[in-house]
Parts: sequence; C-alpha cells; structure tokens
Amino acid sequence: MNIFDIIGPVMIGPSSSHTAGAVRLAGVARLLLGERVKSAYIKLHGSFAETYKGHGTDKAIIGGLMGYLPDDPRIRESIELAEQEGMTFSIETASLGDVHPNTALISVEGVSGKKASILGSSIGGGNIVIKQIDGMSVEFTGQYNSLIVEYTDRPRMVAMITSIIGDSDINIANMKVYRSARGGKAIMTIEIDQEIPEELVNIIRRQRDVFNVINVKMV
Repeated sequence: MNIFDIIGPVMIGPSSSHTAGAVRLAGVARLLLGERVKSAYIKLHGSFAETYKGHGTDKAIIGGLMGYLPDDPRIRESIELAEQEGMTFSIETASLGDVHPNTALISVEGVSGKKASILGSSIGGGNIVIKQIDGMSVEFTGQYNSLIVEYTDRPRMVAMITSIIGDSDINIANMKVYRSARGGKAIMTIEIDQEIPEELVNIIRRQRDVFNVINVKMV
C-alpha cells in the first residue's frame, strides 16, 4: 500500500470510485480516440447505474471525455459545458455481465468520424482497470505511465516495439499482448516506470503496421 491508497486522489468529490475513477475511465476513451469527442454512448452497470446521479458519475464521465482531470472544478458543470461545445451523448443503465459493480461501457465518435470504445471499472481510490478496448479483451490498470499500441499481428512486432523502448533507456514494468486472431488486430499494453517522451511515441507510431499509439500518463 502506498500513500495514494491511504489518502486517495486529489479530486472533485464526492467519491473516489464514482467520480475520480469515472473521470479516468472516460479520459482513456478520449485518448484512444485521439481527437475531440463529438458524440458518446455510455452504459453504466451495477453501483454506477444505481447511484450515478447522486454521486456525479455522469458529470465525471462527461468531464473525462472533455479532457478534464479528476481535480478540475469544471467537472461540476461538465454536462452543460459539453452541450455548449456541441457534444451529444446518451447515458443509460445496463447489465454488462460478470464485471465489477462500478463498470462503464463508453463508446465515442470523434469529429472526423473515428470511433473507439472501452469497457472499464473503477475499483476504488481513483484506480481503474480497462477490460476491453474496441471490443477486444485486455487488462490495463493505468497505475503506471503506459503505452497502448494497436497494430497488425505479424512476426517481430513485439521485439521491434520493445527494442525501440529499450534503446531509449526506458524500463518496462509490465507488458501484455492481445490479438483478435493470427494476423489480425493486436493490442500491446506496456506499463513503464517513468514518463514517456512524446518523441518516443511518434517513433513507434511511424512503424509499419502500427495504426494507433496512445500515451496514458498516470494522474
């Protein structure tokens, strides 16, 4: 246990799991999209579904989609601010299966028409775990600075990407690889001990068969 687990995150209240964690979940969806969110379709499960209005989970998720951090006072007015900027969204309650009680499915579309989705849970103290990206099963916690790399599965891709990171004298704490099928879409989640330079992200992004890289900074 570290000091963050004891005192909790710096945030707009009232609940670290229902607000701070919800902001972070939505923030990952926005980063995955890589552009301003034009529309969002949000399903809330379990405790999120039962208490989201009283705990401000709806405002937290919309705030995260707007790019706000958990301590941003604009979260209290995020719904109105989003509407002013032309974002459309719908929020509904749903059963998402055998998942954590504080779980949301967040599907977004950007201003260019690009789409992305995440299924993730807020597990307490502002901590999150992402269980799906674009419908593919993953496991990503956001407790480290991280890279999420989407690419086409082919030989030597993992070695190439990890070599780029190692050559930059950056240490990998944890790494997991997922794929839809042999030769199909794959996702690599790489948790890293230090902050990830944007120059490194751009180098990876330029590699053949890499079609998306997002840099998730721990907040």
